[in-house]
Amino acid sequence: MRFLIQRVKEACVTVEGKAVGQIGGGLLIFFGAGALDTEELARKYAEKIVKLRIFEDENGKTNLSLKDVGGELLVVSQFTLYADCRKGNRPNFLQAAPPEQAEQLYEYFTDCCRELTGRVETGSFGALMEVSLRNDGPFTILLDSAE
Repeated sequence: MRFLIQRVKEACVTVEGKAVGQIGGGLLIFFGAGALDTEELARKYAEKIVKLRIFEDENGKTNLSLKDVGGELLVVSQFTLYADCRKGNRPNFLQAAPPEQAEQLYEYFTDCCRELTGRVETGSFGALMEVSLRNDGPFTILLDSAE
């Protein structure tokens, strides 16, 4: 699994001009599932992400987690996180999970996040989405389960 995590002041995802997910302060997570990924891995990363200490405390130190600050999550499916651009100029996505598996893992991951924290919004799996955000920092982290 691959996760591109951005600390945001606000974020919104729209499909065909209609907002389908919107949050205030918290984390925008782009989620990509690989062909070898499992539900166990999805749960592990949900637990890790909500505990990441990437929010500032009263002294300006990054000591607080999403749970500590009462932040929200917006999770957007993003198979292009598995783009392989090593050969030629056209990326391939052979390492990405097939759509059925990816959707099931995406849903499972967001369900795990809902169990662990407050508000969780999502994009629309497989849809052409527009994502807007206001970065906080910016603070961006890439997590890859293969590393």
